[in-house]
Amino acid sequence: MDTLTKPISAPRRRTTADTVYPILLLISVTHLLNDMMQSVIPAVYPLLKAKFGFSFAQIGLITLVFQMTSSILQPFVGRYADRHPRPYSLAAGMCFTLAGLFALALAPGFAPILLAVALIGWGSSIFHPESSRVAQLASGGRKGLAQSIFQVGGNAGSAFGPLLAALVVIPYGQTSIMWFAPAALLAIGILLRIGNWYKRQLTAATAAPVTATAAAAELPRRKIRRALLILTVLVFSKYFYIACMTNYFTFFLMDKFAFSVQDAQYSLFAFLAASAAGTVIGGPLGDRIGRKYVIWGSILGAAPFALMLPYAGSGGAVALAILVGLIISSAFSAIVVYATDLMPGRVGMIAGLFFGLMFGLGGLGSAFFGWLADRTSIEFIFRVSALLPLMGIITGFLPDVERKR
Repeated sequence: MDTLTKPISAPRRRTTADTVYPILLLISVTHLLNDMMQSVIPAVYPLLKAKFGFSFAQIGLITLVFQMTSSILQPFVGRYADRHPRPYSLAAGMCFTLAGLFALALAPGFAPILLAVALIGWGSSIFHPESSRVAQLASGGRKGLAQSIFQVGGNAGSAFGPLLAALVVIPYGQTSIMWFAPAALLAIGILLRIGNWYKRQLTAATAAPVTATAAAAELPRRKIRRALLILTVLVFSKYFYIACMTNYFTFFLMDKFAFSVQDAQYSLFAFLAASAAGTVIGGPLGDRIGRKYVIWGSILGAAPFALMLPYAGSGGAVALAILVGLIISSAFSAIVVYATDLMPGRVGMIAGLFFGLMFGLGGLGSAFFGWLADRTSIEFIFRVSALLPLMGIITGFLPDVERKR
């Protein structure tokens, strides 16, 4: 088989001894660096709002442009990568992120800021599908574990972004965003090394055809499509809620409890750090007890704490945010691996689809809640968004593929 033109899936039946931990750790580190740089965008919203006098709707539109450029291209990039793997495309994509950072640091107004975040979004659309393929290729069959190791890097990066913004960008201003450029250069160097390993794996790939898992083989196409639709709705509920938390939790704390900008950023860091910790749990737990049950417990299990958060005091709101982040974050690794089990041989396309949904729905959620906040209040949008995790109940309609396998 020509490995440069046909889909390449995760290894067929490796043992756990074949799990390539150095590559998983490296791809996780680059995911940390990538998402750390991306998370600077929402972290500097208070600064940009104060400097340029933006409305909440304009803040939401900035996020929408970033998330849409991150999301729309991802399934197409993933599908292309399944058919034509390009080991060094990861490093090339990071160059877009580097250019976007410099553009954002020097942007003089609204339109240039939109262009800057679009460049960062394009870098993300290249990074996520191909890096997910690398993670599964290095998994040795432990796909949940591999996806969690990969994903926890992104969540950790998303947590460190606001913290670094509070320490660097908020005190020193917009131009200090370019101080994140060394992180992009480091990521490019690591991704070149990963590209070398990836190229060797493609060269050594066997000609054995990719076969569906027993679970997927037993399911008719209609049920697979229905399962993917349910997963899409679950991603919607999860990331619309997270969009509200990530983009407006700082404003909620400042408006309701008179937090300073830095204290609000530290609280956002606590939420995102808890999300990173929860990600570590979800993948391996899904390998052990079944991914459906992890998805169910993660999204629906976060609902009681989300419902209490808008009515809690200042300390309680932060504590509840930490609990919500810890619980709800464990779902995504399980969702991605569950979906790739349904469609083996299409890891890049499925990963691109669900990462794209994550970013796209997050962008739509940010724009929607920004629009709603301008017309109501910050506190009101948190009361509305708290209803979203209740949609986790529909997980019960997913087929029990792990039990069939």
